[in-house]
Amino acid sequence: MEIRLKSSSHEETWEIGRKLGEKLKPGMLLCLSGDLGAGKTVIAQGIAKGLGVEGHVTSPTFNIVREYHGREKFCHFDVYRISDPEEMFEIGFYEYLNGEAVCLIEWAELIGEILPKEHMNIEVRYTGDEEREITLSGEGIYEEFLSQIAF
Repeated sequence: MEIRLKSSSHEETWEIGRKLGEKLKPGMLLCLSGDLGAGKTVIAQGIAKGLGVEGHVTSPTFNIVREYHGREKFCHFDVYRISDPEEMFEIGFYEYLNGEAVCLIEWAELIGEILPKEHMNIEVRYTGDEEREITLSGEGIYEEFLSQIAF
């Protein structure tokens, strides 16, 4: 299942994330990809707001992961600086995926070999100056989830 959405502003990109975040449940794993500056962190901030997180959400580039609490626990990973996927085990990566939180991974393609098979992919691509195409896709439970949401 695949959903393609268009965004022509920072606000629209954030709003897509917020609407998605409102529907997410603990245990869901979101893998976020896109070019540098494409809007990955904006999507993540919208998702956090949809999950009820208050305050400012920043990309955890130097920390690798940040935890937030709202209606659901939200774990936001940024693995851009990971040189070897094995480094994820040092921070207890699989413990984060225990079903108690919504987990979002920016630059997930860098650790693809250790990701669980079932996850939702979110790809953000430039299509013009301010234009973005946001593609949501997934298999298994994520296919069913995506078939039930509307934007």
